[in-house]
Amino acid sequence: MTYLKAVMLLLSLSIFSIHANNKTDSLAPELEIFAPYLGTWQADFNTEKDQPSIQDVSKWQRVLNGKAIRTSHSINEGEYGGESMIFYDRKKQSLVFYYFTTAGFYTKGVMKVLSPTQFVAYEDVTGSKEGITKVKSTSEFKDQQFVVSTSYLKKGEWTKPEQRIYTRSTKTVKFK
Repeated sequence: MTYLKAVMLLLSLSIFSIHANNKTDSLAPELEIFAPYLGTWQADFNTEKDQPSIQDVSKWQRVLNGKAIRTSHSINEGEYGGESMIFYDRKKQSLVFYYFTTAGFYTKGVMKVLSPTQFVAYEDVTGSKEGITKVKSTSEFKDQQFVVSTSYLKKGEWTKPEQRIYTRSTKTVKFK
């Protein structure tokens, strides 16, 4: 009988441990769309033949006990970069975020989930030296990569959308 009790106790502790480990890795339900994005990614931008190459390395992390997502990214190993925090604002009933950059400007915005694999972000920009006042980007996770299409409201006119494809990476986000 003692053997049976020991096995039951061990089984119960194992189940509790598995449940506890899963709980520590979980995201708030409103942030679950970002689960596939967790990790490190890179995109190589399309540039003209006579222009230098541009590479963006981005890292997505679960933070604040799964109540937020932190993203950080750097372009060309620190020439430019930024960090953002994404969280669910219960009062606004919306995903919101703040993005801070090495160029000295910041954005705040909202995200709307379009499908289980796609979301759109709307940003208001403060302090851009290039005259950008708003940003709209759509992201879609598909086939173990994600595609981002971004337009900028610059000097009163929306730019043509730019598209980037991010794939898994072992590189690191760097700031100078």
